[in-house]
This record gives sequence, C-alpha cells and structure tokens, in this order.
Amino acid sequence: MEVVLLERVEKLGQMGDVVTVKNGYARNYLLPQNKALRASKENLAVFETQRAQLEAENLKQAKEAEKVGEKLDGESVVLIRAASESQQLYGSVSTQDIAKAITAGGFTVSRKQIILDKVLKTLGLHDIKVRLHPEVIVSVTVNIARSNEEAAIQARGESVEEVAEAKLDEREEAVVNVFESTADVDVEELEQVAAGEIDPSELDAEPEEKKDDA
Repeated sequence: MEVVLLERVEKLGQMGDVVTVKNGYARNYLLPQNKALRASKENLAVFETQRAQLEAENLKQAKEAEKVGEKLDGESVVLIRAASESQQLYGSVSTQDIAKAITAGGFTVSRKQIILDKVLKTLGLHDIKVRLHPEVIVSVTVNIARSNEEAAIQARGESVEEVAEAKLDEREEAVVNVFESTADVDVEELEQVAAGEIDPSELDAEPEEKKDDA
C-alpha cells in the first residue's frame, strides 16, 4: 500500500514522503495512529493544503520535546525486582514499568515512547531509548536491582558481588582479630560479629573480673 507520511517515521521517511508499506503495517499502525494517509489523489491534495500547518505544528512539538529531552537525556531510574543469585529476574521489565518509573521522576511519557531492543530480564544497568517526538530521541539508564542499596552500588559502577565479598572478608577479619585479642569474649557476640549484626568495636574485650580487680 502507498501512503503519504504525516510525520517523520523512523526507518521509513519524512513528513510528506510517499512510501510503499505492507498493508498490515499501514492498517494496524500508520493509519490508526494518524501517522499517514492512503496516497490517493484526494488525500495528497488534502495533505498539500494542510502541509504548512502540519509542518508548523510539528516544529512546535519538536521544540517542546527538545526542552524536555535536555533534562531527561542521561537520567537514571531505579526498578527494584526479585532475582536469582545468577542475576536473572523472576519475570521481566516491561515498557510500561519503565514509563511509570520515568513519569514518577517528573517526566510524563507513555509505554509507546519507550524503545526496547531486547527484553530486560537481568539485574544491572541498561541503556534504553525514549522517543519524545519523531525527531527527538534521548537515552535513559534503567538501574534494575534487588534493593536500593544494590542500586546505589551499581550506579557507582561497582560489582554487587564484589562489594558483598569485601564486606564478608572484613567481618571474618574482625572475628579473627577479636579471637586473637581475647579468649573471654562471649561466643554469642562473636557470632553476631560474623553475621554483621554488631560492630567489633562494640565488644568488651576485657573481662569484667579483671576490671573489678583493677
């Protein structure tokens, strides 16, 4: 089917271009979304009479989108999701999820404006595109994590696993230091140190009997 485009359509053409597309694509997307008209003599004549107005409206909308894009481009949104130890999500992140997160951050967008090249099913940072206008596309980072703490670690460019291992090593080292300094510390307290529930500095390394004698 031949259609005349009423706005720029990515990978297809600019406003006013007459292009040939599959019938289903035209009927299910271009025509109902008012992005094109059938390229009949009558419609082409109507388009030419409205062309100046359409171009003016398009220019106005593009400028408004550019203002929003200057603020939104490079922004990051956090999505908290449950995931396995292998970082695979129990489910996936949809365009609707991303649109809601961006809107919650003060930018009104719809799921149809979110461009996803692949399904997001893993933890981590994902760069996605947002089409604010046919001529204005910006980038947003989607930070998918199991908690806000993990999201902050990922935002710093660090590995969640490495940070967790470092904390574990610190706790183990703290326990060893406590054992070396005294044999009189309560076993339950040592277990709390190992679990990260209390700080080693809070332990009373000197037995109460010795304090009393002093």
